[in-house]
This record gives sequence, structure tokens and C-alpha cells, in this order.
Amino acid sequence: MNQWDKVSKSFNTEKPTTFRINTIKTNSHSIREKLESQGLKIENVSWAKDAFVLRKGLQKDLEKTDSYRKGDIYVQGLSSMIPPLVLNPAPGETVLDLTAAPGSKTTQMACLMNGLGQIVANDNNPIRVEKLKANVELQGATCVNVPDASDGGLFWKNHLDEFDRVLLDAPCSSEGRFSLNEPATYGYWRNDTNRKMAKEQRRLFKSAFYSLKPGGTMVYSTCTFAPEENEMVLDWAKETYGDALEIQDIPLALPSSMRALSSWGDLKFHPSVIKSLRVLPNTDLEGFFVAKLKKTKSIPPPPPQDFSHVKPEADGTTE
Repeated sequence: MNQWDKVSKSFNTEKPTTFRINTIKTNSHSIREKLESQGLKIENVSWAKDAFVLRKGLQKDLEKTDSYRKGDIYVQGLSSMIPPLVLNPAPGETVLDLTAAPGSKTTQMACLMNGLGQIVANDNNPIRVEKLKANVELQGATCVNVPDASDGGLFWKNHLDEFDRVLLDAPCSSEGRFSLNEPATYGYWRNDTNRKMAKEQRRLFKSAFYSLKPGGTMVYSTCTFAPEENEMVLDWAKETYGDALEIQDIPLALPSSMRALSSWGDLKFHPSVIKSLRVLPNTDLEGFFVAKLKKTKSIPPPPPQDFSHVKPEADGTTE
């Protein structure tokens, strides 16, 4: 079976339950002993320290354990764990998670930082913000600050050049999570979905980039296949920010991945776009796209838009 046959098969394959250890509270050895004493069998993930696949038992069995209820573990897809690993925040740094809810990547980064430093976890949905706060509290991630719900696209205006690292796990069309057995995973998709998502992604990218310190690292990620939301966003960013933005290689070795596309149809992308990573879905992984970026220098923010020159339409509205 070739690579593309495996990708096709993955859309009809139920993924196993995967989780990571909350190293702020405990360690892998202790959790393995506890879970296996309760009849659950778990398997280490070779490329992600403290991540496991549940090989014997169901997610509902895992959720009945004290380890789950106390926040010693966090159920999270393996592909979802990749962006924080690529960002690799260090203890003591200031980090922005621009679209953070429900907090899986936020609390993962808190673990990577040993709970030291500061993470600002922003989200624009008040209901999701409450879920984010609950997960942060359960995980004991005291280094995380969750502000009131606010538009991530405007966040940069009060935080120019502020953060050592920024994670933008952007809202997307979620094509990497399609399952033929679950129509709800793809029933929302329309012909213009990719175009609409890309417009919002560029707006959020701008905010993430301007919030990042010169010399800082940013990760842009999605859980979709669409070049419009992946390579084309990066190509737009290189055209917009020029040498102030550097796309970097990703050293993380994954069992199911490939370089980003160099072109799509007649459109050729900036040569550095291929340094990014496409994670291909398989029996354990969902489809994902990850780019690692460096802000080489500060650049002036764009001036506020002036619409005073726009002539009103006949009904008194403007476009």
C-alpha cells in the first residue's frame, strides 16, 4: 500500500485515544504504573516525550480514572501536540496562544515551560473562554493568564513586539479531521469554505506577527489540507512582510509527513514555503500543517484604514 492509499484509508479508520502527561503535576512512570494496574495498556509515542496511545481500553475507561479527573493527564490528538513541540517555548519566556480554547496546546506549552514564565491564552468566544479557564485550572497551569474574550485579529494593537513566542493554531476548514463514518466532521464544508477561512487566517496572522518580538519564534498551524489555508497564507505573508519574516526548517522527525507544496496549479510559492510540514493522516494521526517562523526585525504597523474617500451607495451604505 503506497502513501496515498494509506491517507485515503485513514478517512475510514477510527483513531485511537491519545493523551499526554501533565508534567506540572506528575510524571510518565507514575502514570503508566497507575493506568496499567487498572487494566489499561498504553504505548509511548517515539517522537513526543510524555505522549501515549491507549492500546487496550476505551476513552470512557480512561476518563473514569483519578489520573484523568485530577488533571494528571490530558486527552489530546497526537497531531494537535505537534505545534507546541515545534514552537518549543522555554521556562521564563512570554508566550501568546492567540486562538487558545479549549486549552490543549496552552496547557501543553505550560508543561514544556515547567510552569515558569507567562502564557497569555486568548480566545474570542466567551463560552469557549470559560472552558479554557476550567482546563487551565484543572491542569494547575498557574503561568497561564486567560483574559476576557476578545478578537484575536485586534490583539496586536495593545501588544506590539511583546512576546518571545507566538502560537497561531488558526481556525480552519478542518479537512484533516474528516471521517467518512461521522458526517458532522464534513457536513459544514462548502465550495467557498477555504476562501473564507483563508481571509480570517491572514487577519489573525497579521496580529500574531505584530505581537511577536524581533528575534522571536512563531508557529502557524492548521488541521486542514487546503493550500489556500496553508502554503498560500505563508506565500502571502512572505510577500507582505518580506525579509522581516523568515520561514525555518522543522527538525521534528515524524513517521507520516512531507514537505509543504512548492506550487499549486499555476501558482508557484516562495521557495522557503517548502520548509513547512504537512502531516499526513494515518491510523494514529490526523492531517495537519505546521510552519515555523522567525521575526527578524520590527516593522511599522500599517496605518489605520481611512474610508472617508469612499462614496456612499444609493441606499446610504458603504461597501
